[in-house]
Amino acid sequence: MVSLSKDRVAILATHGFEESELREPKKALEKAGFQVDIISENQGTITSWTYGHWGKAYNVDQTLGHVTQDNYSALLLPGGVMSADYLRRNKTAIAFVRSFFDNNKPLAAICYGIWLLVDADVLRGLNVTLYNSLIKDTENTGAFWIDKDIVDNERLITSRNAEDLSSFNTKFIEKIYKFNYAEHVT
Repeated sequence: MVSLSKDRVAILATHGFEESELREPKKALEKAGFQVDIISENQGTITSWTYGHWGKAYNVDQTLGHVTQDNYSALLLPGGVMSADYLRRNKTAIAFVRSFFDNNKPLAAICYGIWLLVDADVLRGLNVTLYNSLIKDTENTGAFWIDKDIVDNERLITSRNAEDLSSFNTKFIEKIYKFNYAEHVT
């Protein structure tokens, strides 16, 4: 088991994640001083999807069976149709996602990453933004779609796609600081 740290952020992904939607937030989080762990079902590597082809492989830092939300201050769900569709069928992955909501921790989803939130059944009554082919999926959960680059709920940040990464990364880092360090700021 990894230890709890305010400075640890989890990224949940598997094969077929959108490379830029993992790579760019990970770099931004690390630059801001966070330790970032890529979480997946199995040890080894997971392969990204980029520009319609298989991309770079990324090392898995921890597996779902060895971590809980107690080990992290926040969770990022990158997009990628294959990754999100596969993970949404994994009960352990869905429970991991839901546990961040249940424990009032910041969570961010880009593009197809929102599918995990749909299956975690945590979107009812929330405003979200997402890739346009997912509008009906989220509306069916009781969420409200807004066509903006970023939608910021109390603990959830959603973004449409990789074109919004700059503002998404900034907002997610701000949210993590707010939830984890605000009580120490004077």
